[in-house]
Amino acid sequence: MSKSANNKYENVDTVADNNTLDGLSELEGWSVDTYAARVHYQGESDRYSIEFYAPSNCVLYWKVKGDGETAVPVGRMTVPDPLRTRIRSDLADAGIDPAVEDRTL
Repeated sequence: MSKSANNKYENVDTVADNNTLDGLSELEGWSVDTYAARVHYQGESDRYSIEFYAPSNCVLYWKVKGDGETAVPVGRMTVPDPLRTRIRSDLADAGIDPAVEDRTL
């Protein structure tokens, strides 16, 4: 915790996490919430929602079912390599170590 200019305490880690997401917010397709960023990709027959969580520096993959409303988490080893490569590239472009894509939970 650190004391800010207005004498309130703020979590320094939270500030760093929000700054980490700034780079992703500038990339096409990515949307940013308070602690996470999300992007959607569609392949030939599969759709995925990919989330990057700044506090834990990890990437989660969700496979979106045909109805477009339901998503289930999937292991990264089931995700097509071109998509994983794209996510690592996006992370690198945003100034995030692309190796975090391979972190297990």
